Amino acid sequence: MTSDNPLHDRLDDDYPAYTMGRAAEMLGTTPAFLRAIGEARLITPLRSEGGHRRYSRYQLRIAARARELVDKGTPIEAACRIVILEDQLEEAQRINAEYRRAADESAGGSGSGTG
Repeated sequence: MTSDNPLHDRLDDDYPAYTMGRAAEMLGTTPAFLRAIGEARLITPLRSEGGHRRYSRYQLRIAARARELVDKGTPIEAACRIVILEDQLEEAQRINAEYRRAADESAGGSGSGTG
């Protein structure tokens, strides 16, 4: 049912639904923090036709992780680098799991089972 709903299709994790003010409010931070992590290239918000920054849910999750690190005393540039590395590691682990699953399937499908 949700796949037939055009609104649902537009509100996925990558849809830039939140203004800078709303994003800062949701994160409990300031617009300056969001600008700083943008300058550090952690996230790149999309721009509305009027040039205003717009953030997606995915970007807000990334920003929230950076804020956790900054709140613990990590400098913002280091926090951004840590979050980027964590994201890369997660992606590498996901790809590795896919390769393992494919290898297991091909090994199981080669007739080596007891049948």
